Amino acid sequence: MKNILITGGAGFIGSNLALKLISKGYNITILDNLSEQIHGVDPENDSPLYQRIKGKVNFIKGTVTSVEDWRKAIANQDAIVHYAAETGTGQSMYEIQKYVDVNINGTAIALDLLANEPHQVKKMVIASSRSIYGEGKYKSAELGIVYPTHRTAKYMDNGDFEVKVEGSGPLVLMATDEESKIHPSSVYGITKQNQEQMIMTVCPTLGIAPVAFRYQNVYGPGQSLKNPYTGILSIFSTQIKNGNGINIFEDGKETRDFVFVNDVVDATILGIEKEEANNEVFNVGTGVPTDVITVANSLIKNYGIDVPVTISGNYRLGDIRHNYADLTKIKNILGFEPQFSFEQGLKQFTNWVDKQEVQQDNYAKSIEEMKAKGLYK
Repeated sequence: MKNILITGGAGFIGSNLALKLISKGYNITILDNLSEQIHGVDPENDSPLYQRIKGKVNFIKGTVTSVEDWRKAIANQDAIVHYAAETGTGQSMYEIQKYVDVNINGTAIALDLLANEPHQVKKMVIASSRSIYGEGKYKSAELGIVYPTHRTAKYMDNGDFEVKVEGSGPLVLMATDEESKIHPSSVYGITKQNQEQMIMTVCPTLGIAPVAFRYQNVYGPGQSLKNPYTGILSIFSTQIKNGNGINIFEDGKETRDFVFVNDVVDATILGIEKEEANNEVFNVGTGVPTDVITVANSLIKNYGIDVPVTISGNYRLGDIRHNYADLTKIKNILGFEPQFSFEQGLKQFTNWVDKQEVQQDNYAKSIEEMKAKGLYK
């Protein structure tokens, strides 16, 4: 397989993957609409993400909601890596039609074309998400393994942010494996679940090998510093660089599994190249939970810019408390081991940010949007 299409390939993960595949001798086609939210108002001239792949790939400016754009992009491709998606968890709770149209309908168009028109595609890789798990996996002394439902305002309004299961005492957090319950708590998570299931279900009937990667929180050099809707590291970085204070939601003890983009790229290439990956679903992360207070303090230390940090007790409906990956399956089948600890990856990320132009801090605007919809408390 030499010809690979990456949808959303001008984005953060996609552009990193494209450059690595080019270095390995692949011919890369990218379908991307150069979204203003990610790339700014003049992406052809000033988007760092676009500039890094410009002239190195066959670039098609278009959208996955267009049949004709998909048809043009699929021609002569051996494999498809499907990254194009709307990605903000909070934003998905009020831009519902947009998220469904791009993420679900956009995927359906591709599968419809693959099912009904000639092509040479042999493999399709879908970027799924840890968000499909909703709240993570826990152990209860009374009930055994449990999967809590999403949290409600009843408790969070009173500063109680921990997950709860009826009939159980305090729960012990466990790593989430691929057999864990799928129960997303946001529209974004629902759309990623739908994408994954459609591709894993339809592709085998067409003689196409599907592979799904459930990425944890991906970060690293190249991450958009303009997008105030997703990417806690980039959002905090832009606030710090502007000298603005950081408002940490809940009690700051909520955790995420932050995985460096180079590790995500390496895992994805294993999925493209290894037949053992065919028809399988894999977690991609570090297997280590890191709390948000640690994230904020680490960024402040790395930048050497002292800004106030407020642990406010505010919260967003749709956010999860904890989730970190069990990597047993991807280690055993694909031989994947993350190479970057959070500290190592963060140093590379902040070194890169230090060389970038400081972006306007639009985070307050995104919060006002959520507040107006009743989703920010």
